Amino acid sequence: MTIEEFTTEIEKEFEDVEPGTITPDTNYREIKSWSSMYALIVIAFVDANFDVELNADDLRNSQSIRDIYNIVAAKKQA
Repeated sequence: MTIEEFTTEIEKEFEDVEPGTITPDTNYREIKSWSSMYALIVIAFVDANFDVELNADDLRNSQSIRDIYNIVAAKKQA
């Protein structure tokens, strides 16, 4: 999955986000509806789609959708 496809799929997880407004470099914490609930949704999305377990530190140490994508890619290769 490319970074663009990953971004589009993550974007679909946010209820109040216009399609096409999130980019790979979007700071996901600045998305208006971001909350701890969405953190859990992103963790569940990554687990279900990539069989990769993200943890709180992974999210704490990332800011953009690209950061999450890179963490997932690194864990898939490990």
